[in-house]
Amino acid sequence: MRMEQKVRDYFELKQQQKEIEQRLSVLRDDILGYCAEQGVYETELGGYVVKTVLQQRKEYDDQKLYAILPDPEIWRLLSKVDNNKLKSLLKLNVLSEEQISSAVTVRPITLLQVDKL
Repeated sequence: MRMEQKVRDYFELKQQQKEIEQRLSVLRDDILGYCAEQGVYETELGGYVVKTVLQQRKEYDDQKLYAILPDPEIWRLLSKVDNNKLKSLLKLNVLSEEQISSAVTVRPITLLQVDKL
C-alpha cells in the first residue's frame, strides 16, 4: 500500500471515529437517561444487560494546590497536576489528603456497561 493511500485511509478512519464517538455519546446519554427515569442501575433490554456504575472522580485545582504544598520542590515533581503522580505522593505520605483537600473537587460520573446475554 502506498503512503498516500495510508494517509487517506487514516484521515477517513479518523473522520469515522469522530462520527462514531458522537453517536456513542448520544446513545450513552439516552441509555443513562432511560435508566435514571426507570430508577434502575441494572436492567435487561432486548437480549442485553445494561449496567450503570456511579463513581466519583477527583479534579485538582493547580493554583490552590500550589499554594498548599509545603515545599516548592514537590511542585517541581508534579510540574502540572497529574493524578497518577499526585496519588503516588499521597501513597508515599509526602502529602496527605487533608493537606490538599481544599484543592480537590469531587465530580460524580456514571459509567455505562452493555453486555450481550
